[in-house]
Amino acid sequence: MTNSKKKQAVITGITGQDGSYLAELLLEKDYEVYGLLRRNSNPSYGNVSHLRHQIKFLFGDLSDPACLSMYLAKIQPDEIYNLGAQSHVHESWLQPLATADQTGLGALRIYEAVRNTSPKSRVYQASTSELFGETTQTPQNENTPIHPANPYAAAKALAHFDAQIYRKSFGLFISTGILFNHESPRRSPDFVTRKISLAAAAIKLGLKGSRIPISQGGKPVLNSDGKLELGNLDAKRDWGFAGDYVEAMWLILQHDKPDDFVVATGEIHTIKDLCETSFSLIGLNWQDHVVISQEWVRPTETGPLVGDYSKIKKTLGWHPKTKFKDLMKMMLDADLARLS
Repeated sequence: MTNSKKKQAVITGITGQDGSYLAELLLEKDYEVYGLLRRNSNPSYGNVSHLRHQIKFLFGDLSDPACLSMYLAKIQPDEIYNLGAQSHVHESWLQPLATADQTGLGALRIYEAVRNTSPKSRVYQASTSELFGETTQTPQNENTPIHPANPYAAAKALAHFDAQIYRKSFGLFISTGILFNHESPRRSPDFVTRKISLAAAAIKLGLKGSRIPISQGGKPVLNSDGKLELGNLDAKRDWGFAGDYVEAMWLILQHDKPDDFVVATGEIHTIKDLCETSFSLIGLNWQDHVVISQEWVRPTETGPLVGDYSKIKKTLGWHPKTKFKDLMKMMLDADLARLS
């Protein structure tokens, strides 16, 4: 498609949180960046709207193997980052088949397209700490048994295992990053960290009625009583900053051989910690504003999930730079500015 000598990278899921930070990083490194985008009558560029004139968009999606093969055959990209997926655990219980297709089979379609049309491309597959499910090992590392506990994790397990199989069977350069929870001001309000920061900001600003922000799921982040509804406050996770984690993705594909790497902070916090930190940053007591709703309690809970990132630190020199409190302040400040 081009005679440029720049390194070329294709990103699926480019309009999402991770895709946007990764696109910025690769553009800074003078890559030619291609992004897979679903075609519709009014294209949504999401988190890469500010980069839309610097990215070459490929119209298609992960459900169309012929489309993927056509693009990869023409571009022959140096690197492919598969970040495209239905990535919301709660939604995967409501749409298990769609999640399996987009998240699991979507990755497999990419591996097949690479094998048949672009075998020298290096592939990064976005794996997840949800793979470990109801784990008995803490912290989790690359050798921790995989035990999915929800449809999203099961779909990711398919993509993860197939990455390893295609790497071993066909000699393809397919690496995985087993990323623990990573957040930012670009996170969808459907995820608990952003839901909390958005709700805290709305409460601080005294927003009411139609001015209450809406999540992508179409529901107000505050209920009719002005309260934030959450599920299991004792769920334990390892939260980092997405901007740090995309640097890990890039380093993983610069390594001299394909491999699997846990990307995490090694610190564990609860949903209660998220609430306490966010509300205290703006001088409020979270207990006055948060209520438990069974709607948000998962049928099965995972964890505690906390990552041991010693392998990527030793092998590639990566380590997280952003602290938990700083991450929550970053998100809260961004939501206060948005809603103001």
